[in-house]
Formats: sequence, structure tokens, C-alpha cells
Amino acid sequence: MTALTLDPTDTRRWAWLPPIGTPAYYTLLAAVGMLLLGPLGGVAASYMNFSLGFYVGGQVLAGILGSVITLGYGPAGRHGANYMQTTAASVAGMMAMSTLLQARVWMGLPPVPTWQLVVYMLCIGMLGAGVGMLYTPILVERMKLTYPSGLAVANILRALTDPELLRRSVSRLFGGMAAGIGGGVAAAKVAALGAIEMSLSTFGAGLIVGARITIPAITSGLLFWALTPTFVSVGWLNEGEPFRKIAFLIALGLILGAAIIDVGLILWQAQRRLRGLDKSAEQGAGSETAGPRHSIARLLLWVGAWALAVVFCGQAFFGVPTLLMLLALGLVAIFVMVNGISVGISDSNPISSAFVVGVIVFALTGLKDPALGLMAATVLLVATSIGCDMQQDRSTGWRLGSNRALQFRFQVGGILVGALLAVGIANLFMAAYPILRLDQTVMSADQQPAQWSSAMTYKFVGVLRGLSEPNPHQTAAIVLGIGFGFGIELLRKLIKRSARYQAFVARGKAGFATDFAVDALVLPSPYAFSFGGFVNLPTSLWFGAGGVISSLINTFAKRSKEDEALPSDMSATSLVGGGLIAGDALAALGLGVVGLLSLL
Repeated sequence: MTALTLDPTDTRRWAWLPPIGTPAYYTLLAAVGMLLLGPLGGVAASYMNFSLGFYVGGQVLAGILGSVITLGYGPAGRHGANYMQTTAASVAGMMAMSTLLQARVWMGLPPVPTWQLVVYMLCIGMLGAGVGMLYTPILVERMKLTYPSGLAVANILRALTDPELLRRSVSRLFGGMAAGIGGGVAAAKVAALGAIEMSLSTFGAGLIVGARITIPAITSGLLFWALTPTFVSVGWLNEGEPFRKIAFLIALGLILGAAIIDVGLILWQAQRRLRGLDKSAEQGAGSETAGPRHSIARLLLWVGAWALAVVFCGQAFFGVPTLLMLLALGLVAIFVMVNGISVGISDSNPISSAFVVGVIVFALTGLKDPALGLMAATVLLVATSIGCDMQQDRSTGWRLGSNRALQFRFQVGGILVGALLAVGIANLFMAAYPILRLDQTVMSADQQPAQWSSAMTYKFVGVLRGLSEPNPHQTAAIVLGIGFGFGIELLRKLIKRSARYQAFVARGKAGFATDFAVDALVLPSPYAFSFGGFVNLPTSLWFGAGGVISSLINTFAKRSKEDEALPSDMSATSLVGGGLIAGDALAALGLGVVGLLSLL
């Protein structure tokens, strides 16, 4: 591997640490990330999936622990910590896909050889990493999406590897972490807090992105909640069902509609640059560290090779028709972009929603077999999860200036280990808690297990069993969302690209207030507005509250001299928000480990 030279001097604080850029250095990073931090994050993610139906990404948790390992390298250690968190997050993300094995059990599908499941998930994960990296120049570097967890990790790595930054940010960062740990444990153990769905990590994400993003989330959540009787009256919902059972399809449509505009503009600008008509240069966060060069040609070859491997495995192992596999690959190309935008704006990756939409699309082709639907939709679920993780990780690396090619290699290493552990962790949890093997979709309300709701699995099995029952209203909901998303984003582009409007906004407080009202209330971004369709109303309110408080503080509070000395993306609110996300991740890890240790 090419040597990584970060500094002409040796910055190691302890002589026993291997020098940066040596094989021993990379071995240390890979071993700690794949064999220690990744499995810890995977236990936390699996525990949350089985108990709640969603999970906190492993980036923040691995970033904290990884920076402790590389503390002896000084500020140069932030890159090593970033590579460690990248590989660890891949391991954790693959282990979180253990819910797919639970779905097979609920559906009573015959067992298949473990090695086939491992190889299939491995191929899909490798494909997802490649597609995710292909989109990073657009989402991370050109659109400059926030990626709240990615920003949180970048701030944590900066602070924990730089004594001066640590001194300036320690109270906010670690205060937020302490509150996140306490809140995460309390939300899981205190019934009253669980009833209001308290989520300090969601509140923390709101602190990072601000009110322009979170007020639309509140508005959409309230709107969908208010429209519940209408959805029932037109037959889109049954009485007593939550609004997000249909709202998530509209929300996905909103993102798709807006993405049509944005991707179209990006392609138009790309062809202008190729023809020499556009000489504008892209502005980055800084130059990358030395190391292997990134190659688009090699990345495209990587994606093509693993796509062929996925199709082969799906046919040979599970009998999935070629057309269905190719359709799944096409959906991967769409949803790694669409969900990546959602993650970049709101820190929410609606992978289960993408799975459901995939099954709906398969049904439109005439598919009736739930087993085939599960294995084809697995391609979309795993690839979208890993692809968006790659984008989140790269947003951290882009801010820090970490080498792109090296980061991709560490991501790939984590996928390899995670695929091996995903099946094992699923079997471990289901053996330890036999209730996880029982199909909750056929249970009455009073039979539902309180501690293990497995909401993601419930959604998967429910939509797969509905393959034999056509639901035209689902297609209508997606089309409705696409129409609104396209129209709103088109109007936003026309208004905000107007020279007269830009001059008005720049003139003073009236322009700033008008622009804020446009973003937050009048014509909110469809990407931000979609958040309220994916989650329950209390989650939108927690997210919204964080953003409103953050914007009030950053607008009216005076910045201290210490604040002014921090990097521009290390504001007081972003540090506290990152700490809350980190603390919630640590709480999830603690609960997962305690749950497993209680069996010994």
C-alpha cells in the first residue's frame, strides 16, 4: 500500500506506535476497526433493530473510540481514526442487516446454506459501497449536504486529536455526550419518556442542521397527522393505522421529484464542462492527504463486476429471475442517490421504506412469490444502507482531507467482516430470545412482545405477504409525491437563481427574513419536508425543536472569542448536537452489550 505522508516530522507521542503510512500502521487501524469497534457497533445496531426497528449508525460511536486509539499520533491521528470509523461502520451496518434473517424465519422459509447468505450479502455490500462512492462527488462535494453524523464525527476527531481544539470544545462536546447517554438509557427504560419517543440523537441532528431544515419536518409531520382521517376515508389507510404507513410513500415521491430536477441540472452542467463551456472550478474542503489515487474508471469497473456477481448469486442460490435482479440493480442506482440526499439533510436513511417501494415495484411486474421478493429486495436494502454509509463516511473524510481511495479500501474491508458476522449475530439473538422467531404479523395486539417490537422486520414481512393483494393506492401515493416534489423544487430553483432575489436577500434583515420564510414555510425543500412522512410525529417534533433552538442561538447569541477561533463548522450547537448523537450511540451499545451479557 502506498505510504501516507501527513507531516515531514514524526508526530507520534509514544514510540511503540507504528509510524503513519507503514504496513503495521494500516494493520493496527484495520484490526481495531474490524475486530473491535465494528462488532461493538454491530451489537448495538442489531439490538436496536430487534427491539425498536431502527438503529443508530456506527459512525459516531466508532469515531469516538477510534480517536482514542490514535490519540498518540496527535492531530495527524484524525485520518487514522477516520479510516477506523469507516471500516467499523461498515461492519456494524452489515450486522444490522440481520433483520433480513429474522424475516426469513417469520415467513417460514426453508433454511439455506449459511455460506450462500454470506456470499450474497457480501456481493451486495461491495456493490453498495461502489455506488455510494460514485455519488460522493455530487452529494458531498458539489451539493455540499450536511450529513449531520458525518459532521459530528469530523468535529469529534478534530477535537480529540488536537489539544487546542479539545480545550475549546470539550465542555460542549462531552456535555452533549453525557446528556445523550443519560437520555438514551432513560428513553429505553422509562415508560413515560418512551411514550413521547424522546430521542436526543434526533434532537442533536436538529441542532446541527438548523431551523430551515427542521421547521419543514414539523410542518409535514403535522400535515400528515391531520390528513389521517382523509387517508382513511379514501381507503389509503385502515382505521387505527399510523399515517406514516402511507405517508412514507408520498415522502419518497417528494425526494424523487426534487432529485429529478437536481440530477438533471448536474448532468447538464457536466456536459457543459466536457464541452468546455463551463470553466468554473469546484471548491473543496481542502486537499487530500497523500496516498493512492482515486480512479473513476476503476470504480466503475468495480461496480460492474459486483453487479454481475449479485445477479449470478441471486439466480444460482435463490432462483431469482434475471429480470427481477436487473430491476433491483436499477432501483439501487436510484435509491442510493435518493436516500443519500435524505441522510445528507436530515440524518435519516429510510432503508425500510426503500425496501417496501422495491417490493411494490416488483409486484407491478407480476411477482407473487414472497420468497423471491425478499431476496430481490435484499439487494436494495443492503446496497442502500452501505452506499449511504459510504457517503456519510466520505463527508467526514472530505472535511478532514482524508485520502478518498484509502477510505474506500477500509470500507470494503469492513463489509467483508460484517457479511461474515451478520448471519451469526442474527442466530445469536434469536437463540437467546426465542420470542424473536415468532411472527408478529399474525399476533393480536395483546400478544405483541413489549421489548422486541422488531418494527423493521414487521414492515418487511407485511409488504411481502401483500404481494398477492394489489394496492393501487400505493403507486398513486408515490406519483403524488413525485409531482409535488418536482413542482416545488422547480419553483425553488427559479426563485433562488434569480439575480434580483439574490440581491434582495443580501441587502439586509428583510431579505434574510424573507429567504428564511421561503425555506422554512412557503416553499420548503422537498428533501427536508419529506422527513415528517418517514417517522412518527413526536420524532419530527424532537428534530424540529433542535433546529429551532439552534437557529435562535446562532442568530441572536454573540460569539465568544473561543467560538470565533473554531473552524466554521464547529459551532457551539453543532458540537452539542454531535455530542448528543454520540451519547445516544454509546447508550445503545451499552444496552445491547448488557442484554447479551445477561444471558451468560
